Amino acid sequence: MRPSSQALQTRWNPGIPDRNRLFYALWTTGLFIVLIWGVYGINEAFELNWRRFGNHPRDWNAWHGVLTFPFLHGDLEHLWNNTATFFTLNGLLFYFYRSIALKLWCGLFLLSGIGLWIFAEGGNHIGASGLIYALAAFLFLSGIIRKSRLLLRVTLVVAFLYGGMVWWMLPIDAHISWEGHISGAASGVILAILFRKKGPLPDADVYPDDLPAEPLPKWWAEAHPNHPDVIAQREFDATNSPSNAESATSHEGWIDIEYRVIPQPDNPDTED
Repeated sequence: MRPSSQALQTRWNPGIPDRNRLFYALWTTGLFIVLIWGVYGINEAFELNWRRFGNHPRDWNAWHGVLTFPFLHGDLEHLWNNTATFFTLNGLLFYFYRSIALKLWCGLFLLSGIGLWIFAEGGNHIGASGLIYALAAFLFLSGIIRKSRLLLRVTLVVAFLYGGMVWWMLPIDAHISWEGHISGAASGVILAILFRKKGPLPDADVYPDDLPAEPLPKWWAEAHPNHPDVIAQREFDATNSPSNAESATSHEGWIDIEYRVIPQPDNPDTED
């Protein structure tokens, strides 16, 4: 029995080895981490005061902060916390959503920054936490709304590891940009809905409705010639066979079955 082409398309693409997916995820994640650590190191070594290029909400003279604020961090603790969380979430995105990961990342990066610039109340916002909340929200919601058990497992991982992040979306600390966290999470929700039909597809059905029924094996049909399923199969083959012969060849991909009638003697003799 051959699966239909539609069923094959809905499965995890076996043409991309896991090592390629892992390399892609690690390379893209490592590139961003090298950039944020490099920016922090250069800024501290030469005292360049790059933190002034953060996100300044509704300040047209500092519009470029929408693009630069994720690369800037206040201290080593701030940088390390964001690095560890970003490594996991970004790796999950580029591993499991490989075909659309780059588009998603760029969209999350821009939307989280623009949302912060529009809705926040002043201040100079720095750090990659807005992008991190965007990644977490996308991975969580996308795994729920897609019919994929694999991606639902990703959702459970994100909820288990980073479920406590939701509390930092509340204004409980004046030194933490809760507006940036909310704008990031909102951008993740938006893109999870917009891209719900792109990238990884739903799981293939175990028994798809559009596949033909599997014929009975030849050995079983010969051993049970009077079984209702065998009779029904024989009638179907006889009706659909061009020659109406007792032996019928099935469609492409089916198992060829031959039926033989073995006559029984009226008074069979037994021998030892």
